[in-house]
Amino acid sequence: MPQFDFGINKALQPEIVYLGHEGTPLIIIDDFATDIDVLKHTAQQSNFQPDVNAYYPGLKAPLPKDYVGATLSTLYPLIYDIYQVPTQLRLKPQNLFFALINQTEDTLKTLQCMPHFDTSSGYYFAFLHYLNSQPHGSTGFFRHIPTGYERISDNRREHYFNCAQQFIDDHGSPKQQYFVKSDAHFELYYQVPYKANRLIIYPGNLLHSTIVDTTTDIDSSAVSGRLTANLFTSFI
Repeated sequence: MPQFDFGINKALQPEIVYLGHEGTPLIIIDDFATDIDVLKHTAQQSNFQPDVNAYYPGLKAPLPKDYVGATLSTLYPLIYDIYQVPTQLRLKPQNLFFALINQTEDTLKTLQCMPHFDTSSGYYFAFLHYLNSQPHGSTGFFRHIPTGYERISDNRREHYFNCAQQFIDDHGSPKQQYFVKSDAHFELYYQVPYKANRLIIYPGNLLHSTIVDTTTDIDSSAVSGRLTANLFTSFI
């Protein structure tokens, strides 16, 4: 991956939204990069491939190291502050990639048709940077109606899975389509609109999903698709 000059807006103004009944902080930062076209051009030259080991419904390509370094070095103090991460824990990057959704609904597996969480760990965070122009689907956050859970922590994980399976046993599997609105199993309670050069940060144990617009988002092109830069980090 070639090196390039990546700049971050020095006048960042993070907005903190407290989500749902549990009041989990969500960080929203607009106008994150000083020149978003540099990052988009890098993505357009990247070799996107399907990830056979994950449930992401699309293609991935590696992020440039200098973008990762600049982003994390700028934002990690905010994570410690907003999420009260213990100071003895240190940031460890986990998964770092450009992403494009390209799976049609008739190819989705059952777990891809429901909101999900990335991990039940308490100190694992997702950084999601929207790169292309609108319109594209937002990021939605969900509440599991049978349990009332919005975050699936280690001590909730088994109960959540048992209750979710019981709901499916009683009512049947979800329809083979992207999950984009409330139903009897999950309530969509908050959305962050996709906006070019907006970066959001949230704990990975929040139930969430892309609110996929099948008319605009299922696109393998880094020029026109729902292009994001995804950084997942833990504190250990």
